[in-house]
Amino acid sequence: MKILKFAVALVLFASCTTAQQKPNIVYIICDDLGYGDIHALNPEKGKILTPEVDAFAKQSMTFTDAHSASAVCTPSRYALLTGRYNWRSRLQHGVLEGGDAPLIAENLLTVPKMLKTVGYKTAAIGKWHLGFDYVDENGESYKKDEDKKIIGAPVGATVPNGPITRGFDTYIGFHHSREMQTVIKDDKVIDKMPPIQMLQFLGDHATEYIAKEADSEEPFFMYLALNAPHSPVVPSKEWQGKSGMGAYADFVMETDYVVGRVLKALKENGLEDNTIVFFTSDNGCSDPVAKAGKLEKEFGHYPSANFRGYKSDIWEGGHRIPFIVKWPGVIEAGSENDKLICQTSLMATCAEITGAQVPENAGVDSYSILSMLKDKNAETNHKLVVHHSINGKFSIRSKKWKLELTPGSGGWSNPKDKKARELNLPEIQLYDMETDQSETTNVYDKHPEIVKELTKELVKIVEQGRTTNGPSQENDVVVDIFKTSNVKASAGH
Repeated sequence: MKILKFAVALVLFASCTTAQQKPNIVYIICDDLGYGDIHALNPEKGKILTPEVDAFAKQSMTFTDAHSASAVCTPSRYALLTGRYNWRSRLQHGVLEGGDAPLIAENLLTVPKMLKTVGYKTAAIGKWHLGFDYVDENGESYKKDEDKKIIGAPVGATVPNGPITRGFDTYIGFHHSREMQTVIKDDKVIDKMPPIQMLQFLGDHATEYIAKEADSEEPFFMYLALNAPHSPVVPSKEWQGKSGMGAYADFVMETDYVVGRVLKALKENGLEDNTIVFFTSDNGCSDPVAKAGKLEKEFGHYPSANFRGYKSDIWEGGHRIPFIVKWPGVIEAGSENDKLICQTSLMATCAEITGAQVPENAGVDSYSILSMLKDKNAETNHKLVVHHSINGKFSIRSKKWKLELTPGSGGWSNPKDKKARELNLPEIQLYDMETDQSETTNVYDKHPEIVKELTKELVKIVEQGRTTNGPSQENDVVVDIFKTSNVKASAGH
């Protein structure tokens, strides 16, 4: 009898130990932070000081060929939370506005929904920008004005279809930049706040959440979506003038500081060793907001490093983003990985880490990169990445080849598509990313077989409704990869 009890105790101890060993997962996503804005990623042409993220990189694995699924915000956030390319949804170009219907279908598996099945608490803090409504006490939606801004949405208004209906236990934040003053907690508007206070407000809530969960026996997933350095560019008073390079550079420095606050909270609360932290951005730097030309000419700071283009564009500056991952004891500190990956990886990676199951109709574009995190030389099935611009223009990348189905930037940078056609530029672009990372020499006419092969592969990915192995799935709408009409770009908040 004693032997039996001892055996049972061992089993219980083992199961408890296994549960405790599940790591906390923290995802820090900056808003419009360029690859070159992090000094550690751009030591020669990066002049903004980012000491916190630089120190973090020394303890982490840095991916130098990582991409958001889109060159703008709403679609890239959709992809990283669902493991599904954004263009499979109804949103074929641009971004959502306030009051738009949720982009993530209620029955679609999200990362937080998945992690809850294996015992995780889930919290979202910050920018959502994936659609929700504001309703009054009668369930009536608040109207929009001509600029599609919400009129009213006063304190006490309800958000019936926000983050807590898409897998998060708790939420505090705002929808997007034009509505940053409207603060939502769970499903209620609770405050009106000047945007200048938002960045530190989010830092406060992230550190408080970490402290609150320090003694919990359950692991947590914290999705921290910062508002910076996106417009409005409003560094706090103590950060104004710190860079000597203007408000945008000041805001980047303050963003770096807030990231450091979160990392420090993990360490001080004894959670650092059992927490995996993903640090990234939703897309590239916004040229108009950062005044990138001035930064380059006057200060020698290049927000896109050596890459062409900026936020909105199909070129690399639109979607090649910082992607740095720390997991003490698992990931080699100070390591670098140059393999091609996409933010859609998060779902499958978290599933493999935690033992969660992903149904065959979910995470259809998500490949686990866990083997790469454990060994920088490991290979994965992540061979292809599809890129998407603000105008809905497509690109596909396979190893060194990048095919772009548009004559211009596909976004805001010059030449825009209309101008490119006026200049009689080819309707497609092909670049060798090994020898031409700046995408200066279009070699489509020299490699017709590559153009044909990649076009065929892109058509297949669209038609099958997935890139991963499994039964074909349906896209939400008909997807046209060969857009020739001039789609008007939205503001891309």
